[in-house]
Amino acid sequence: MKKVRKAVIPAAGFGTRFLPATKAMPKEMLPIVDKPVIQYVVEQCAAAGIEQVVIVTGWHKRSIEDHFDKHFELEARLEKDGKLELLEEIRRISDLTNFVYVRQKEALGNGHAVLTAKDVIGNEPFLVMWGDEFFEADPPAVSQLMEVYEQHGSSVIAGVRIPKAEISKYGIADISPVESNVFKIKRIVEKPGKDEAPSDLATHGNYLFTPEIFEILENVKPSKGGEIWLIDAINELVTRQDVYGVELKNAKYYDCGSKASYLKAMVDYGLKHDDTKEELSKYLKDVVLG
Repeated sequence: MKKVRKAVIPAAGFGTRFLPATKAMPKEMLPIVDKPVIQYVVEQCAAAGIEQVVIVTGWHKRSIEDHFDKHFELEARLEKDGKLELLEEIRRISDLTNFVYVRQKEALGNGHAVLTAKDVIGNEPFLVMWGDEFFEADPPAVSQLMEVYEQHGSSVIAGVRIPKAEISKYGIADISPVESNVFKIKRIVEKPGKDEAPSDLATHGNYLFTPEIFEILENVKPSKGGEIWLIDAINELVTRQDVYGVELKNAKYYDCGSKASYLKAMVDYGLKHDDTKEELSKYLKDVVLG
């Protein structure tokens, strides 16, 4: 069984839900306190031992590349001013992992975005994590996926239980139990009605695929708009190999492409950050108490 060494982070979308903020700035670069969303995603890859991160970008996403690159002028200024802790943090960003950037020249769906990384990934298993969302979990979500992959040698998708009222917002898995929090996925139903959902397990956010997914993505039937969707490829993949869902333990999901979820992430991380937690906590208490 091949080790998981690579990850793909699609980050080529326009971020229309955050306009006008994302007119000139990628949604993945929106800050959570003092780090952009995509840095949290990359840090999770690095912590899991991922050796190469492939970020799928577009012509308007150059600032993502710049963020993870060296900034010699800034580093020299910080060193000159004696701001050594900041200097160490800035240097750490570019040293997190090895980065490769590929362009998605047209917006042809999230499956097409993953497919653009095929030549870099090659014949290896790989992670897919979106550039504007992440899990906070214990153990880390990526580690939980890797553990199941190492046991079964097949594709694995992260899952979280969803309240019935919110089921229509997610792709919901039709599942059969394997062990404790691990399930075999029979299909994924995209945004079903609450009475039509096959379960309450939403599968999204983090994926670990075997390379067979690429051949499926190359041949999957595009939607009416000509777009290729990952969910369609997954539903074909389950007919060819076992695909597992892992109900993540101790997990909180942040969809930072959603305004409300992004603000929740900002509050949660603001309450943990040494520079902001005391003042923010006091402010929130004042707001709640009127």
